[in-house]
Amino acid sequence: MITVHALTRKYGDFTAVDDVSFTAQPGRVTGFLGPNGAGKSTTMRVLVGLTPPTSGTAEVCGRRFADLPNPGLTAGVLLDASAQHAGRTGREILTVAARTMGLPATRVDEILELVSLTPEEAGRRVRHYSLGMRQRLGIATALLGEPEVLILDEPANGLDPAGIRWMRDLLRGYADRGATVLLSSHLLHEIEVIADDLVVIGRGRIVAQGTKAELLEAAGTVVRSSERDRLAVALSASGIHHTPTDDDTLRTEADPELVGRVALQAGIALHELRPADGAGLEEMFLELTADTQREGLVA
Repeated sequence: MITVHALTRKYGDFTAVDDVSFTAQPGRVTGFLGPNGAGKSTTMRVLVGLTPPTSGTAEVCGRRFADLPNPGLTAGVLLDASAQHAGRTGREILTVAARTMGLPATRVDEILELVSLTPEEAGRRVRHYSLGMRQRLGIATALLGEPEVLILDEPANGLDPAGIRWMRDLLRGYADRGATVLLSSHLLHEIEVIADDLVVIGRGRIVAQGTKAELLEAAGTVVRSSERDRLAVALSASGIHHTPTDDDTLRTEADPELVGRVALQAGIALHELRPADGAGLEEMFLELTADTQREGLVA
């Protein structure tokens, strides 16, 4: 389990993380989402002991990361796949990590096979690795000690579609066996496919958190009609706030049943009426973080 409570990290007058609290549960994948500069990486760095908090706590399995007796056996971490010794081979990096954790040498071969790095690739110096190969090596290092917690920042960077599918299945299976997986990614579709729970951060503060189903359900209702203007008038007359999303479609926070009833009473034919969760995670994410986007308000 991962527990972050009232976590704040300041750099001078700038507050990078502001009173952040959330929990990542065993047996579940928690997606950690936010725009660039929102505080995701800072939170993760505090969590794994690379950056001290200004206040608050961040614990892995009830302890600070620095207090874990053999951290790699409890928490596997991948924050930057490029932060590996470029002059060593992949096998050498894993061998050093295995010796540090007190693992048998045979574990290196097992993990290389798991992440699909061939013997030839494992014997190549990391400076000659592609970004995708570095990601696989980083994931291998994180999984080496068979930890009960995984903390991964953008693990899909550099992976091709087949590699992303492989990573998704690997992490899903790992969580299904009881592990805690905290996953940060800008690839919202991948988070939508794999995550059980979501934590959304913007400008250093949590703007939403809950199960994926809860957050997507809260996104409201999508309704489409060739008589959109008449429908908009009818919804307004019933006190239902709405916004247009394209030529024929409106979006509202009202329940689909209520929207359908208003349309029926007004004699308006609907071509589509559905919960907005079908619009996907990207739309919800942009709405929740609209005032934190670097590009300004995003429609």
